[in-house]
Amino acid sequence: MKAIKMIFSIFSLMAIFLLAACGGTDEKTTVKSETPKTTDEKSYTVEHAMGSTTIKGTPKRVVILTNEGTEALLALGVKPVGAVQSFTGNPWYEHIADKMKGVKVVGLESEVNVEAIAALKPDLIIGNKMRQEKIYDQLSAIAPTVFAETLRGDWKENFKLYAKALNKVDKGKEVIQDYDSRIATLKEKLGDKTKMKVSMVRFMAGQVRIYHKDSFSGVILNDLGFARPESQDKNDFAELNVTKERIPAMDGDILFYFTYDTGDGKGSELEKEWIDDPLFKNLEVAKKGEVHKVSDPIWNTAGGVLAANLMLDDIEKIFLKK
Repeated sequence: MKAIKMIFSIFSLMAIFLLAACGGTDEKTTVKSETPKTTDEKSYTVEHAMGSTTIKGTPKRVVILTNEGTEALLALGVKPVGAVQSFTGNPWYEHIADKMKGVKVVGLESEVNVEAIAALKPDLIIGNKMRQEKIYDQLSAIAPTVFAETLRGDWKENFKLYAKALNKVDKGKEVIQDYDSRIATLKEKLGDKTKMKVSMVRFMAGQVRIYHKDSFSGVILNDLGFARPESQDKNDFAELNVTKERIPAMDGDILFYFTYDTGDGKGSELEKEWIDDPLFKNLEVAKKGEVHKVSDPIWNTAGGVLAANLMLDDIEKIFLKK
C-alpha cells in the first residue's frame, strides 16, 4: 500500500511539473508575439543653400524666419510654432493675422532671437541665407535647419524648397498648380490689356525706388505677360535711392505705387511730397489718372503665395473694370 501511495505521489508531482512547464511555454510565446510599436520616423534629406540637412519624420513644430516663408507654411497647411514678425504688422500682416493666432514671435528677419527659438523646442527651422547666414550654426544646434538662398522676386523657388523640408511635396505642387492655373485664366481675361506698360514705384522713409522685373510684384506682372516701361524692363531688382530728376523714368501707361511706413509717418510724408511734386504731376500717367496706390505688404513685403493671390485680386479689379 505504501508503495502504491509513493507511486501516486510521484505521478502527481510529475503532472504539476508538466503543467508548470506548459504554462511557462505559453508565457514565452505570448511575449514573442507582441507587435513592436511603429512610428512615422522615416528620414529624408534636403539640399539647400547651406548644404544638406536630414530630417526625421514629418516636422510638427516648425519655426519660420522669413515673411514669405510664413505665407508658404500657411498655404501648405502648417501653422508654425514660431515666426519672425511681419514687417509692418502688429505683429502680423492683416491678411494673415487670423491664421497666426497663438504663434510666438521670434524677432525680426534681420534680428532673430535664438533663445526664443530654442525655448519652442522646434523639430525644424526654416530660414534664409541672405538674412541669417551668420547664425546658421547656432540654429542647426537647436534643430534641423534649412535655408533658402535669397529673397527676391521668384517666390516659387523658395516655396518648392519649403515643401520639401516640410515633407509636403505633393501639397506644394497643388498650390503652385492652382496659382499657375489662375495666372493662365487671368491672362486670357486681360487680353490686349497686358500691352499696357506698367510702372512700379515704392516710397519709404529716406528712399524712393523704381521696381524692375526681378522684384516680387515684377515677377507676377511678368507671369501675366505685362509690358514694362523701357527704364524698368530689366532683369534685376530695382533702381534704389532715386532722386527727383528720375521722376520721368516712372512714366508708363499705368503706375502702381506702394509705401512702407513703420508707423512714424515718415514713409507717408515722403509719398505725399513726391506725388504732389510738379514733375510727378506732369507725367502722362498722372495726367490720365492712371496712378494707383496699392498695399505694400501685398505688392512687396509679404512676398509669398498668399500675397501673390491677393495681388492678382487687385489686378483683376483694376484692369477688368476698364
